[in-house]
Amino acid sequence: MRNQALVTRLIRRNLKGEDQMQPVRFIMLGGFLGAGKTTALSRLARHYQSQGLRVGIVTNDQAEGLVDTNSLRSQNLPVAEVPGACFCCKFDDLISVIGKLQDDEQPNVILAEPVGSCTDLVATVIQPLRGLYGDRFHVGPYAVLFKPSHGRKILRDENEGGFSPKAAYIFRKQLEEADAIVLNRIDQLHDDEKAEIEELIRSHFPNTPLVQLSARTGQGFDALTELLDQEGAFGRRILQIDYDTYAEGEAELGWLNSNMRLTGRHNWPLDQVLLELLNGVRTGIKNSGEIAHLKVIGMADGVYAVVNAVSNDSGTELSLASNVEVSEADVIVNARAAIDPDRLQETVIEVAEHVCHKYNIGIEFRQTQSLRPGRPVPTHRYQVPVG
Repeated sequence: MRNQALVTRLIRRNLKGEDQMQPVRFIMLGGFLGAGKTTALSRLARHYQSQGLRVGIVTNDQAEGLVDTNSLRSQNLPVAEVPGACFCCKFDDLISVIGKLQDDEQPNVILAEPVGSCTDLVATVIQPLRGLYGDRFHVGPYAVLFKPSHGRKILRDENEGGFSPKAAYIFRKQLEEADAIVLNRIDQLHDDEKAEIEELIRSHFPNTPLVQLSARTGQGFDALTELLDQEGAFGRRILQIDYDTYAEGEAELGWLNSNMRLTGRHNWPLDQVLLELLNGVRTGIKNSGEIAHLKVIGMADGVYAVVNAVSNDSGTELSLASNVEVSEADVIVNARAAIDPDRLQETVIEVAEHVCHKYNIGIEFRQTQSLRPGRPVPTHRYQVPVG
């Protein structure tokens, strides 16, 4: 009933050309790198579209060239990107990008995916939206996805989940500011693992509602949509943040976005090449660092394939299969890992050249960026909630 009530309100607001007069529903979905935010946003977008609503999506990254953006576009979803830093540091760009989506798509709902290594988003994004643009946006509850592969280790204080204590600090703070914690990937957990994680979350965050789902399969997804459609005093958990620890934790992560063109004299199997590429990069990182998230997308004549891995311990997943052979394709690699970015770039280039040589494929590196995220400098930071 809550879902239908929200849908009815939004549709009524946008009848007879009233789009510019009524606030747009703004829903931001947080979570650490590899938590499954893009998959969840994709399913949310399709849910709202099935209810007759228009949707716009905004992705975010420290650099340009996101697998997520291209993956969402491959599903014919309206997507815009804020590159170069998190929403908090690019707040004016976020507003500008949303404005462009509003001009082009007249969305009833904006779905936003912040950088997975960022926190303090209630004080620097949600509250400024309410304080400065309350006439334009109606902000929904702020849900944060919990990543089981690293989260269980971090909440156990088990070697900080493969990351340093400073990087784990970011993970914990993301959960601390959430209106609700969403345990994702339950389809990949045994019952005893799920029960243990649930107990850990409830013991560390006893006053925060917990939702369990699989964004990939849709299991439990109705609970998330009901949560996000609620009205009330949400997005008010302004944290005490040690920005030195926060900045140092982010800076321990190597960041790489690489765009390349692969061309062969004969057809080659797109899915298999991407799998071998990601497996090679994964192996190279595991020898000297911890994987936060690896993603590769291959695009060829309207056909797409996506491969990803979310930790040292997890396997490589072909999350979107093309099941085709192609002679050429554009490939984007996004790698986030606790490793020196120069070493990360060397690994990606070496592996890509090796795989292409094996399949007799020519490779052109069009653009490659590797970096450590800079210190967060928010455009705005509210000390107390609005209203």
